[in-house]
Amino acid sequence: MNATVNYHVKKPYVQAFEFDVDGIDGNLISPELVATQVQVKDLRKHHSSLSFTHHGIRFLDGLAPVPASFTGSEELAYNQSIHSLLKSQIGAKEVFVFDHTIRIDDENASRRPARNVHNDYSEAGIKKRLVDLIGEHKAQAYAKEHFGFVNLWRPIENTIMSSPLGFICPSSMNNDDWMRIDLIYPDRKGEILGVAANPAHQWFYKSKMKIDEGIIFNIYDNKTIPHLAHSALDMQEPGIENFVRKSIESRMLVKY
Repeated sequence: MNATVNYHVKKPYVQAFEFDVDGIDGNLISPELVATQVQVKDLRKHHSSLSFTHHGIRFLDGLAPVPASFTGSEELAYNQSIHSLLKSQIGAKEVFVFDHTIRIDDENASRRPARNVHNDYSEAGIKKRLVDLIGEHKAQAYAKEHFGFVNLWRPIENTIMSSPLGFICPSSMNNDDWMRIDLIYPDRKGEILGVAANPAHQWFYKSKMKIDEGIIFNIYDNKTIPHLAHSALDMQEPGIENFVRKSIESRMLVKY
């Protein structure tokens, strides 16, 4: 399958995304991106031996759908299900769910699918986020043990028929492909990793993901589990009515 992704462009300075500029929700200033055609392997059609330990990703099925009204007791129950899932699927001993983001691929949505090739945190971004979440003292204790940050991505309401989430196989990336990108919010600042184009990149995804499926993928590990560059893929699945792409991504701090 062919898809379009938006790679970052290397500069001699640190570039930035600026969010909610001038106090307007969803108003975004973006660094330079270059639209690039890539070949993407569909794991729905090809056998894969990907593992979380060696590749930083695990595809799931047979899950309970995400609650339609995601507030209060529903969110608490969903968080508890994430705890159980990460303990059984990736061997996490402690799980701290700290963020849920619902993305809707609609021009009026405040959070649309991320269409830049990236990883959610840089090394500096992780250190800052860890302290923000659990405090300086506990962060120092975590750093002496095996910990990581992981994402759980799930479709909401309907099968994903457009803008699916795609990944680059970690072994096909070079260290020089990565670059630091600042995230500037009205109330805080973070840092992610952007990715420059490289024809050696091996892209993959799973087509037509259903509401009982999901993806656990690594965004940081202080030992050896690799993190994955990822992006929404501009492509459309043929065959049935194309629903608006809705998804939820949850971010967790885990200790192994």
